[in-house]
Amino acid sequence: MSALTSPPTTSGSREKISRRRGWRAKTAGVVLAALALTTAVAAPAPAAANPYERGPDPTTASIEASRGSFATSTVTVSRLAVSGFGGGTIYYPTTTTAGTFGAISIAPGFTATQSSMAWLGPRLASQGFVVFTIDTITTSDQPDSRGRQLLASLDYLTQQSSVRSRIDSSRLGVVGHSMGGGGTLEAARSRPSLQAAVPLTGWNLTKNWSTLRVPTLVVGAQSDTIAPVASHSIPFYTSLPSTLDRAYLELRGASHFAPNTSNTTIAKYTLSWLKRFIDNDTRYEQFLCPIPSSSLSISDYRGNCPHNG
Repeated sequence: MSALTSPPTTSGSREKISRRRGWRAKTAGVVLAALALTTAVAAPAPAAANPYERGPDPTTASIEASRGSFATSTVTVSRLAVSGFGGGTIYYPTTTTAGTFGAISIAPGFTATQSSMAWLGPRLASQGFVVFTIDTITTSDQPDSRGRQLLASLDYLTQQSSVRSRIDSSRLGVVGHSMGGGGTLEAARSRPSLQAAVPLTGWNLTKNWSTLRVPTLVVGAQSDTIAPVASHSIPFYTSLPSTLDRAYLELRGASHFAPNTSNTTIAKYTLSWLKRFIDNDTRYEQFLCPIPSSSLSISDYRGNCPHNG
């Protein structure tokens, strides 16, 4: 028989060959299934959506708008009904289907009342925050007192107010003008669990804030003669830890009282900072990093990018 000629195949040998082929097919199937399972287990799970995001994807137009996507309402809080601060006005989103919201208290400056900051209340609330513009116990209260009053107002807001069920008490921030801005720094240093602080043309005799641990946006005004940036806002900013999420925004040609009337630059960067750190909403990072360039409205902007928080 030629070596190139295959031997005849009997029915028994054909059956054995068939069984071997079937076994090999099953084995290959088991191996492929195991590999598929291993791949499925090893594959990382998709990142969970941020549960604190509120509102549609932001755009330059939306953060510069005088109102956001949420309808709002107000609650007036009498100074006779509270202790530790002078009452105020709560602005809040009316929806009951969007979950809870972060909350912010805003303090006015020396000799001023909540009315001086009233424009910012509904503007921030309509973007998805509960906002409390407060009166101080007296209009001459100093920054350390204003800081304590900001914290007292947050405690009232989250524990006693009629809108407390709408608030996530772990997501709170403070904003203030002039001595209220100085009070914002005081409050943030006293309560490091706060998520964000924004002093607006702040005034404070204390210049060193190296122990502060709350992400802070310092807003100064280039032509401020009451709290000149060289002796207030810039030292506040530079004293903050370099490892902290921090920024300094200087309003070109603006006076000390720029925060007392509707101001698009103040609103858009305050909103972006609060969204980024109170809501951990990285959709707003685009407006803070890369660092904004000088413009007709900004004479100086400094900060650390990208942000850590």
